[in-house]
Amino acid sequence: MARNIQSLERAAAMLRLLAGGERRLGLSDIASSLGLAKGTAHGILRTLQHEGFVEQDAASGRYQLGAELLRLGTTYLDVHELRARALVWTDDLARSSGESVYLGVLHQRGVLIVHHVFRPDDSRQVLEIGAMQPLHSTALGKVLTAYDPVAHSEVLETELKAFTDRTVCAREEFEGVLDLTRARGYAADVEETWTGVASLAAPIHDRRRMPVGAVGVTGAVERVCRDGELRPELIAAVRDCARAVSRDLGAGRF
Repeated sequence: MARNIQSLERAAAMLRLLAGGERRLGLSDIASSLGLAKGTAHGILRTLQHEGFVEQDAASGRYQLGAELLRLGTTYLDVHELRARALVWTDDLARSSGESVYLGVLHQRGVLIVHHVFRPDDSRQVLEIGAMQPLHSTALGKVLTAYDPVAHSEVLETELKAFTDRTVCAREEFEGVLDLTRARGYAADVEETWTGVASLAAPIHDRRRMPVGAVGVTGAVERVCRDGELRPELIAAVRDCARAVSRDLGAGRF
């Protein structure tokens, strides 16, 4: 069985103490509450302060939770708000398209699936919430990379792996794909990640008009495409869904 890392346990206990007690605590209070030597407590506090998780009041020398924790907490809440706002619209999209619907956000140089609506038929399907998808080959990933500068920079720092013989791996060609995505407002993946599977996705924006996620449909090539092209009614449905979720997040009309 793996052993816990003591320094991380102490740091976590320190953050919980600062979150649950008085607004600010001194070094002695923190050390005595956690049964730590002052030098040990100070070393952990200094590291947490360097990372932005703890702040020290200049006048009193007391410590409080830092802005970085607030930022991380807001990101967590934003993802859940995104999912909550998208529930009705993604259900509608699955019904109208007859395909699986995915909601994804940027996470650790990939796309994290935060919501998945099954294809509305009797086929056996596996829930993929929590799964990761690549940025450069999936429709969700291309949308995030085209609209989110952070995602774009992360793609530039990674190797573009070929999953099939259709995967775009050349940098210049991939940048052209991103230009096309921005020009038409959606991205496509036709057998670039999985053979026999096609998907398309559109961006979701928040009240600041910032990209916060992407929504798309995925299914067999013969259903998603017609005569070698994405079905226009599916493109319209996905873009309408993305705009509806964006409006619910306060983005206004796009």
